[in-house]
Amino acid sequence: MVRKTTVLLPTIIAVVILGILGLLFIPSSIKNTTIDFPKGTLRIDNNTILAEVADTPAARQRWLTFRDDKLPLDSALILVYNKPDLYSLWLLNIQFNVDLLWLDEKGNVVYIVKNASPCKTPLDAAQCTYKNTRPAKYILAATAGFVDHYNITIHSSFKIISI
Repeated sequence: MVRKTTVLLPTIIAVVILGILGLLFIPSSIKNTTIDFPKGTLRIDNNTILAEVADTPAARQRWLTFRDDKLPLDSALILVYNKPDLYSLWLLNIQFNVDLLWLDEKGNVVYIVKNASPCKTPLDAAQCTYKNTRPAKYILAATAGFVDHYNITIHSSFKIISI
């Protein structure tokens, strides 16, 4: 009788290899497609910034992937979720370091990661996945240096003016 591991192990290995090859050889027509996210405005303490809004599952999944141009320091991308929870971000196919801020439904900063490095390969997911430790409804992603530029701390407050 054939053991399950004799059949499953080669299948799992084949699926992982195909997935990695798929990620490595993504067609340039997909990579170079830019998404026009809706625009909004946020206030951080006393500063107003423009924000691209990713509020659908597809937009949140695409967010900054394959984007060559860094976001200017006076703008960010905000991922909007339906309810507060613990959300992780895998920085696969991100082209530059980012600052990440998790915000609760009231606009309070609950978690900050400065200068988060993107994945160098699909195999280093543990070193390029970032997750908050307290429930958040929003994640703000900006070019590295954003947090220091605006002196953002865990005590900073965000107000969504429009999204």
